[in-house]
Amino acid sequence: MTAAAVVVAAPASGSGKTTVATGLMAALRRRGTAVAPFKVGPDYIDPGYHALAAGRPGRNLDPVLVGADRIAPLARHGSAGADVAVVEGVMGLFDGRIPDGAGSTAEVAGLLGAPVLLVVDCRGQSRSLAALLHGFRSFDPALPIGGVVLNRVGSARHEDVLRAAADEAGLPVLGALPRRAVLEVPSRHLGLVTAAEHGTAATAAVDAMAELVASHVDLDAVVRLAVPLPAGPAWSPVDAVGERAGHAAVVAVLGGPAFTFGYAEHVELLAAAGARPVTVDPLRDTALPPGTGGLVLPGGFPEEHVAGLAANASLLAAVRGLAASGAPVHAECGGLLYLCETLDGTPMCGVLPAAATRADRLTLGYRDAVALTGSVLHPVGARVTGHEFHRWSVTPRAGGAPAWGWRGAEPEGFVASGVHASFLHTHPAGNPDAVARLARCATG
Repeated sequence: MTAAAVVVAAPASGSGKTTVATGLMAALRRRGTAVAPFKVGPDYIDPGYHALAAGRPGRNLDPVLVGADRIAPLARHGSAGADVAVVEGVMGLFDGRIPDGAGSTAEVAGLLGAPVLLVVDCRGQSRSLAALLHGFRSFDPALPIGGVVLNRVGSARHEDVLRAAADEAGLPVLGALPRRAVLEVPSRHLGLVTAAEHGTAATAAVDAMAELVASHVDLDAVVRLAVPLPAGPAWSPVDAVGERAGHAAVVAVLGGPAFTFGYAEHVELLAAAGARPVTVDPLRDTALPPGTGGLVLPGGFPEEHVAGLAANASLLAAVRGLAASGAPVHAECGGLLYLCETLDGTPMCGVLPAAATRADRLTLGYRDAVALTGSVLHPVGARVTGHEFHRWSVTPRAGGAPAWGWRGAEPEGFVASGVHASFLHTHPAGNPDAVARLARCATG
């Protein structure tokens, strides 16, 4: 069975596409539809809410990080056994990497051959909606916009006028959501507080989204709008990594509320490469699993949990000891902060001779990087495309070998013995060789 896909997009960020997409996932699941959740772009936060809504891992589809040729195979892999794939877009429909727009929601919809359900924030407009919809339809006539959801509708009269405007533009209205303050979820930087941090309130928010969408969106019409994913093979972690390691070493992967910025494909690739990935919550677990031969430290918001992390002295010492043994250690962004001597003045692992301090501005964007130093993950000269998203700077106390270089920036990150740590987020499906190298280097 091939899942049918629909892409939930919007003219701009803040239009309500997360509410509609997450609510659709949860509402469809409630009535017995198996839903595969996806997010366009390098977002780690929305997939956490998607996972709560759909009951299966939220996954990302990012042509910039993994290549356009992997998008449909990854979608087929992530939607195995599902009836419908709901893909939440990023920013505005045609927004992507600056300046060429690569990785936009429109590009992903085209690669999947999926129709777009456009969510429009209708506050402060009436018949002008027709002009907006006409512009989005005509900008790329090859992109099928199959319907619209009116969001933040003020009254029954307002809804009537908006429906008439959509009819003028030739687009059916599949739902009309009234303004609701109850759906506000705390935000940080450019996104929501992670579902893991928000706890039971996250579940309550997802439930509220489901009820809102089920009450005000024609679910049957949305399912009819979806079309089957393109035929072809699914992405395979086994094929991606090639030869398995000759041993089954334990690779600890930090998780829990402080470290949520990971991709589902990472642990799948580790397992396919012969490792045994085990999640460790550094706010709860006081030791690494027995036999740990490698460590992955994803990103997240460790700065929000710095006291709890610092209090877990036994785990800090275990991580420090593992790194000192030469075992492979892969840290990205929040993981890099955890490995520093201090995070905003609070003692951390001390694996890296560096202090992490809060910066004045948010650093954000895709990076075309080259490996400046050979490491457990990458040979020198290897080229990857990654993404930065942080408000921190790391000042080395002593010299060391940098991990990455890219145009317009100073060398970045740390390579020392088995440690590879940097601010650069990479997608493991776009760099499976790095995962396989770590699995081979991990000792049983």
